[in-house]
Formats: sequence, structure tokens, C-alpha cells
Amino acid sequence: MTLSNRGQVDPFIVMDVMRAANQREADGHDVVHMEVGQPGTPAPQLALNAASRALHAHRLGYAEALGLPALRARIARHYEEAYGTTVSADQVIVTSGSSGGFQLAFLAAFDAGARIALAMPAYPAYRNIIKAMDLEMVPVRTGAGSGYQMTAEALDEAARTTRLDGVLIASPANPTGAMIEPGELAAIGKVARQHGLTLISDEIYHRLTYGTVPEATALASNPDAIVINSFSKYYSMTGWRIGWMIAPHEMVRPIERLAQNLFISVPTLSQIAAVEAFEATQELESNFAVYRANRDVLMKGLPTAGFTNLAPSDGAFYIYADVSDLTRDSEELCRRILEEADIAVTPGTDFDPEAGKTTLRFSFAGPTSHMIEAVKRLKAMKLS
Repeated sequence: MTLSNRGQVDPFIVMDVMRAANQREADGHDVVHMEVGQPGTPAPQLALNAASRALHAHRLGYAEALGLPALRARIARHYEEAYGTTVSADQVIVTSGSSGGFQLAFLAAFDAGARIALAMPAYPAYRNIIKAMDLEMVPVRTGAGSGYQMTAEALDEAARTTRLDGVLIASPANPTGAMIEPGELAAIGKVARQHGLTLISDEIYHRLTYGTVPEATALASNPDAIVINSFSKYYSMTGWRIGWMIAPHEMVRPIERLAQNLFISVPTLSQIAAVEAFEATQELESNFAVYRANRDVLMKGLPTAGFTNLAPSDGAFYIYADVSDLTRDSEELCRRILEEADIAVTPGTDFDPEAGKTTLRFSFAGPTSHMIEAVKRLKAMKLS
């Protein structure tokens, strides 16, 4: 038997951490989960009601590969309501979570060997999907000085010094929660156009922002951008596996052909529920209020527990901590925190195999009481 090199990607370390935490719980320990970026709340009630009705009233067969027309139209309307940006329903593609969107975007935009700039640290699936598709990631190093984000200047320098075919940005970003200012976002798009780069913008954490940086979609200043979003985060629909992408008109038909063959369609039940999720603003904002409270608890509490160098956490539900004063082995520190404090957190090596050896990510998507308990346990632990 031979194995394809496409399968030789790095593990998704956070899932390994979750497995270890679940085993510790099975052994009788009370574990605080701060490893996985998953809302602790269920899908909104309006979405659940719609799904329940559909189970009894619909055949739930295949949907169109691009998605149910009603959902595509509702997503297009969302861009006018949220950003004042006009998007045609014909540009909307419903996907199997944002993961399906990235696969379709990379396949439609790039041939094997294409090189894609990516700010580091970054969500690990980016680089692993890129590698599995015989593409090449070009890391652009970031730090506190750049707000842990891609800048137009850094992209321009990368494009001038090495061959690039595309750039992937995320705002708010995983693992840092860092955001890109609207003006900088427009400048990145301008640089991308100047160098003939395809711009892909991951906006999955939109609507989970804390007012430190204005929220903007790349489409507002870069209408040719490919934008990817999902119902997994703000809408609390992780297990429903449904997301969307906005693509330039000339790319829609190629993506449709790919989607037909790779996925056939996104589950119809999830799409019916997703239409109603847009109307659940009151419930969703109540969920967001919990994240805001959680962020306040940790931004104040973690420094008292020994984590004194934190990224600003402009959005999402993550806090990224520089722990270089505590360790040179973030994976070992995470093991200690789990074993000694019964808290599951993710090592920075998941997001940056090199610089991540001295960073950790805390997810604060759970209940506020868990965040308070986590701070208490960390303060009692001898970190160094």
C-alpha cells in the first residue's frame, strides 16, 4: 500500500488537547474547557424551530450545489444590513462550513504550486488545507508591533521579494482575536490588485467584536475579494456544518461545478435552519454579552495569574498569551495546566510551529462561571 503525500499534514493539536481533556473528565476530574473555539450555546431557537418543522414537512432531499435560493438571498441581504455593501445573491455560495469554503476557494483560484501569503500565527487548517492541495504557504511573520495582523506594507514586501499568487487574511483572527482596521484592509486589497494576487478574507468571527477596532468586510473596498464566513461562531451552529462564501461572478460557475462533484450539496436541513438564524438577533446578542463578560474576566484575571503579555483580543473569543517568560515549550506547559489545574488550553504550536513554542491560546466561549474558576485555579498553580 502507498500513501499520498497529501495526507501528510500536521495534526490539529487542539483536537488532541480536547481528547486528553475528555479522558481526564472520564477519569473523574472537573475540567474547564478553554481549548476549542466552539460556542457553549445551542443554535438559536428560531433555527431549531425551523428545523423541527422541516423534519416533518419536507422530504429533505438534495439542494442545489450553490445552496437554497432563499438562503442565498438572505445572506446577500445581510451584507446590505450589516455593512451597507451590495452583494448579489448570484455571488453567494452556501458551503459545508467555512472549511468547505476554503477548499472550494483554493481549488477554484489556484493551480498546484501556487504560493499563498499567510500572516503567522494562523488557524492551522489554513496551512494544512494548502499543503494537502499541493499549494505552498508563504508565512508572513507578525507580532505585537503589527497587532498580530497582516499589513499592506508586509504584503507588498513579500510580493516584491518572492513569488506570490494569493493572500489569505482573517479579521478577527484565530488565535489572536486581532482585527484589521478598515483603512488597512482597503490598503491590503490595493496591494493585492497591484501584484495580481487573489485575496481571500476569512470573516467567520464577524459580529463577535468588542469595539476596539471597527468591523469591516473586505468586500466594502475590494469587490473582487473572496469572502468566507460561517454559521458556526456568532450563530452557534458548529455541528450543523454550514457556512458561505461570496465570490466574483466569473468564479461562481467553476465553484458550482466543484461543489457538485465534491459535496453535491450542503445538508438541506441546516440550510432551512440557517435562514431563520439571521432573525434571532436578540438571542444571539445575549450570547455575545456572555463572551464580552468572559473577555473582561480574563483580561483582568490572567495577568494576576502570571500571564502578563496578552494580545488585545479585538474580536472572536480568544486571548493569545506570550508565555516566553514562563516556558520555551508551550505544549508541555499546556500538559501541566491540564494535569495540575484541570484546565484545557491550546499551545501556540498549533497556530505557529516555530514561534508558537512560547505562546498559548485561551478560548472563552464557555460560561462566565468557568472563566472565573479558571482564573482562580491558575492563580493557585505554580507556573514557573
